[in-house]
Amino acid sequence: MGNTLQDQLFKAGLANKKQAVKAKKAKNAKEKQLHTGKVTNNETDELVKKAIDEQMAKDRHLNLLKTEAANQKAIQAQIKQLVALNRIEERGDIEFRFDHEGTIKTLLLIAEHRQALISGKLAIVKGSELYEIVPSKVAEKIAERDVSAVIVNNHSNTPSQNDNSDEYADFIIPDDLMW
Repeated sequence: MGNTLQDQLFKAGLANKKQAVKAKKAKNAKEKQLHTGKVTNNETDELVKKAIDEQMAKDRHLNLLKTEAANQKAIQAQIKQLVALNRIEERGDIEFRFDHEGTIKTLLLIAEHRQALISGKLAIVKGSELYEIVPSKVAEKIAERDVSAVIVNNHSNTPSQNDNSDEYADFIIPDDLMW
């Protein structure tokens, strides 16, 4: 047959020839003790069990890491697909500036897209290498997967109008303010 537990352990890498010889000697000694009536605790069985348990724990940890990496890769692929299918490629000559990680960035847009960004109808997301303009609803779907990919989404970042702690709440900021 050749499909014994011992062969399976060899194939799986959980046992080697040296361990097999020890186990066989221990089995023979145990059988001999059974015939003579002397049964003692076998250290070899415990060592083999401990080695198998350690290997299984290591395998579980590696599988967990692989699963997490695969999930992250799938999320990035979903974000890339959402951006590719929904990006607005039309650019203009009006500047729109925004902050990303402490650096002021500039995009050149047409007036309608600039106004839509200000009002929250459009959003800016970080694509694989470039900043892309997508509809606000798409940006919300991207934020569900990775919040750091959404750079500007005025719809979700608008403060409440009734916030009394802001001392400049009475001053209106013009939408066409260029900075």
